[in-house]
Amino acid sequence: MVRKDELSQHFLRSPRIALFLIGHSNIKKRDLVVEIGAGSGVITSALSKRCREVIAVEKDHETAEKLRQNLSKYNIENVRVIEKDFLDFELPKEEYKVFANPPFHMSSQIVHKLLEAENQPKSFYLILQKQFALKLLNTDRHYTSQLGQALIKEYQTKIRYPLRPTDFTPPPAVPTVLFEAKKIL
Repeated sequence: MVRKDELSQHFLRSPRIALFLIGHSNIKKRDLVVEIGAGSGVITSALSKRCREVIAVEKDHETAEKLRQNLSKYNIENVRVIEKDFLDFELPKEEYKVFANPPFHMSSQIVHKLLEAENQPKSFYLILQKQFALKLLNTDRHYTSQLGQALIKEYQTKIRYPLRPTDFTPPPAVPTVLFEAKKIL
């Protein structure tokens, strides 16, 4: 897959890494999962093995076509590909979770959309720049941003797992983490 700089894309290198990260989530076989910025399907294929259905949202036409080809080649049938900007995507009405490696420059907008949704996700897992993720935590050790303050009223937040630059292609220039937000019951 060719990376497009304007989309700030950093793809996970392998399905093995994706499965490992999904193992650090609360995603179960009965879940509907929305994936933001699905790319060519590394995370998508891993999610398809762990949940009932994946809604893979991908903005870029060429990438969405490659995703469809990959799903077809491996006979993956529990994935719906939606070719749309996630910010214009209508979130599901039923209960759902989110797992994604979104473009870093959209992280704040994505968290805002999930938090402000009429039907918020039960939980969401995002691969984020560590510096941004720290601002979303309820802690005395780091500054909690205004977005973080709003988020922690609705969700328990934490960093689930630190990632290495070599987990991606191309490697990001900043530290990255798997961030978790679970709805407070």
